Amino acid sequence: MRILVTNDDGIDSPGIHELARTIESAGLEVVVVAPDHDASGTATALGRISSELPVKVSQERIAGFKGEAYAIAGPPALCVIATHLEAFGPIPDMVISGINAGLNTGRSTLHSGTVGAVLTAQNFGLRGIAVSLDSSDDWQWQAAAALTLQVLPSVMNGPPRGAVNLNVPALPLEQIKGIRWAGLAAFNSVRSSVSAVEDGFIHFELINTDYEPEETTDLATVRAGFAALTALHGNVEVWGPASLAGDLFEAGHEIHGASVGHTLRPANSVLIPDQGLHSRR
Repeated sequence: MRILVTNDDGIDSPGIHELARTIESAGLEVVVVAPDHDASGTATALGRISSELPVKVSQERIAGFKGEAYAIAGPPALCVIATHLEAFGPIPDMVISGINAGLNTGRSTLHSGTVGAVLTAQNFGLRGIAVSLDSSDDWQWQAAAALTLQVLPSVMNGPPRGAVNLNVPALPLEQIKGIRWAGLAAFNSVRSSVSAVEDGFIHFELINTDYEPEETTDLATVRAGFAALTALHGNVEVWGPASLAGDLFEAGHEIHGASVGHTLRPANSVLIPDQGLHSRR
């Protein structure tokens, strides 16, 4: 099995180094392709791609990692596409993105480059895992990498295009209570705020919120000492009773949005790592 490891924090992040070493140590073939800069918040953006503007790439070395590693001047989604187009050897069977320095829970998943890499892989028919770790003065990279390895067989044995988002609490592995399925929280523990607009600049800052998430959400799950696992699916159609493929659009008809709800096992259940991943329809 060949696995692409990427991230949005950049090739020098300790999270991606730990992830690459851990997956390789399990006997899997790993190639690392990551941004040559911090590309956080880039979601599924590719940047500008044209025949007149080649993308810079450099071969890198990661301590303790025997496989090939590359850095490119582009966001994580471009790393996935370049690898899928065989710029770095055979097409991988799976994409694992992370370990992100900070959680990607709730609405932040929409903007996360870590998650964006996995959704890009999904769009090209690949399975993927996005991994994020709660912030701490003592980063628990090894714990997050070990839990990723536990989840990996379930994703590989699951349906094609399976994509999951794994958020890990800032605890040593032996103190983490397990892995639970979780829904997306409505909000995050912090939010963006504009502090000033002056001298031609908009100044942003992150501020804490008083949001208390529901028990079965990803944010609450991590706060309870469990790793949170959420299945994601991007780029899907949404249909309602008055809108079916092939029908003519009629002005005044309601446009239906996506329904909200769990698509996999109940959010309060604990994952058995060796089980396959099955979608609810």
